[in-house]
Amino acid sequence: MKLEREFFLTDGISLARALLGKTLVRRSPEGETRGIIVETEAYMGELDKAAHSYKRRENGRTNIQYREGGYAYVYLIYGMHCCFNITANAADMPECVLIRALEPSGGTELMRLRRRQERAEALCSGPGKLCAAMGIDRSLYGEDLCGERLFLLDEGRTPDISVSRRINIDYAEEAADFPWRFTVRGSRFLSVRERRPK
Repeated sequence: MKLEREFFLTDGISLARALLGKTLVRRSPEGETRGIIVETEAYMGELDKAAHSYKRRENGRTNIQYREGGYAYVYLIYGMHCCFNITANAADMPECVLIRALEPSGGTELMRLRRRQERAEALCSGPGKLCAAMGIDRSLYGEDLCGERLFLLDEGRTPDISVSRRINIDYAEEAADFPWRFTVRGSRFLSVRERRPK
């Protein structure tokens, strides 16, 4: 079943948990790829020192976060890797969920070609890796996830969820220790092992 708008109209933490086990589908001229979401991080907007929208509204990059949930927030890190986020909550609540890792479930050969990587466990085991494997780039910034090019399916999975600290946000002071990273317990496809809250 394809996820509709209502699914995304919840707070970022709840959405980050709910997205685990859902299938991300990307349709492109090259073909279709699919991956089961196994790792997410919540970013809670103006309350969260790790969020791009913390205490400010940037013209340009974060504008899409101020729409209602269910849109793609795609940005570049290190000048070369894209990260894919899903907006959450109601309009003017700039919360989002970073998709950190997928378990490939369709179009794997196309993923291998894009990533020049044979090991299934390494194809989508990180935000930049999964964007490369799935063909997600900045042209999809603001994409409606209730559309046909990039969307999510509920295929009935109810994973066991592990909770830990978020990754690579040590600059965020106390927010670095918030337990807002969620993973499918025991998955072989995570970006890194769990980091327990202090």
